[in-house]
Amino acid sequence: MDTQAATMEARLFPVVETKYGKVRGINHQGVKTFKGIHYGASTEGKNRFMPPQPVKPWTGILDTFDHAQISPQMPADRRGDYTNLILWDLQPGGIGEDCLALNVWSRSVNDNAKRAVLVVFHGGGFATGSGNHFGFEGSEVARYDDCVVVAVTHRLAAFGFLNLAGLGAPEEFKYAGVAGAMDMVAALQWVHDNIDRFGGDPNRVMIFGQSGGGAKTSTLLAMPSAKGLFQRAGVQSGSALRLAESEPTAKAAGALLEALGMDKSKIPDLQKLPFTQILAAQASLGAMNARFSPVVGSDVLPHHPFDPVAPPESADVPIIVGTTLDDAAIGLTNFEMTEDELKQYCDEQFAGNSARVYKLYRDAYPKVTPYLVQARIATDRRGRIGAMKQAELKNAQGVAPAYYYIWEWPVKAFDGKFGAVHGVDVGAAVHDFRGPATDIGNSEGRLMVDRFAAAWTGFAKTGVPNSDMTPAWAPYDPEKRATMIFDVNTRVENDYRREFRLLWEELGGLSMER
Repeated sequence: MDTQAATMEARLFPVVETKYGKVRGINHQGVKTFKGIHYGASTEGKNRFMPPQPVKPWTGILDTFDHAQISPQMPADRRGDYTNLILWDLQPGGIGEDCLALNVWSRSVNDNAKRAVLVVFHGGGFATGSGNHFGFEGSEVARYDDCVVVAVTHRLAAFGFLNLAGLGAPEEFKYAGVAGAMDMVAALQWVHDNIDRFGGDPNRVMIFGQSGGGAKTSTLLAMPSAKGLFQRAGVQSGSALRLAESEPTAKAAGALLEALGMDKSKIPDLQKLPFTQILAAQASLGAMNARFSPVVGSDVLPHHPFDPVAPPESADVPIIVGTTLDDAAIGLTNFEMTEDELKQYCDEQFAGNSARVYKLYRDAYPKVTPYLVQARIATDRRGRIGAMKQAELKNAQGVAPAYYYIWEWPVKAFDGKFGAVHGVDVGAAVHDFRGPATDIGNSEGRLMVDRFAAAWTGFAKTGVPNSDMTPAWAPYDPEKRATMIFDVNTRVENDYRREFRLLWEELGGLSMER
């Protein structure tokens, strides 16, 4: 190959030497992109339900042009408008157990640039999704504010969180209930060991995620093995104050064995089954799937993340915590709800306080549909209370600050019926405005994405979420309760929506558990 061609090849197909071997990516209009880099070995066979095992080093150059597999799961149901809104059915890579992989985006490599690093953990609870979804594609934010982005895929549901120890399994299965969480730590260890070669700074790593990704971030904040592997954290509509405990998760594991027709004495034989058989058995359990999540009580995850106090393992890590105004609309489909039905909902939910709840919300939001009033009530009494509690506990720890936000800009798609729904801030965190949730590049959507991403990258760089695009954002404390409101009029207000907070503190709003 002549010199000119060799130079062009090196520019278009950059090569980086990782701890395990060389990888070759592709230059996408100035952003070096590496997809499907494995941070752990395949989890099939003898590695199933085990802690993640290291990748075997390789010789030569490994091409990383496309996505790796995602953890076994069933595709999202396209019959629901919400699935179509967030395009959750688009999870490229194919399902399988060789899924411990990540994707990296950087403006340059091999230059010791020490850029801030954004590590995103995907949503979907602990059961679905992947780092391959377009909502976590990092090229735009890498280009926007010169940072390195890493999107992580790990084991999910029964493959990552099956509490076999609770069924009396042999000792080697003791971490099956937290294997997926251990995967996430392994990914962060890979970032720590390798990201400098991709232009990143291992001492300026921000972890974050929305929904299940926020719950995963909350979990990592409480894991001793993750200590020191990240320096900031962001929790978007996923404040997991508490996680699962042994008894209900062991019951779910027992139900899976029953669906498979297996006795508890045959637990090692689970490693011999095709993953499709396990996935089918898991799918047959329906709602019980929610119990396949990280199990508290081992040395890997010794306590709940934010109950009764903020985790000491991450005391020095500042955090951003937030929700969207209409988060709960994700699970509500009664779009044609009438005013009488809204009153009936309040009667059924709040007994002697029904009229009070209805009047407060209807007076505050006179032009909003009954459906969205219902969503705001449900969000306030669960997820919003949980997010504020997480921020309060972090503040009470007295070491590093917490910052609190509410995203109020509503989704325009589907005639605006979803409002500021759960997930509208996903693409915004990585400066991606092409999805329906941000109106596919509409001027308002672009403005919101610009502002949110600027705060996010500012926080990743400095530990303070300030930027030229947003007003000064003070830490949250129980006196002023500074709240950033992301809307066309993005602003900071103290004790924003105070009357709603006081109502649910009085009535006993429910903390969110994911």
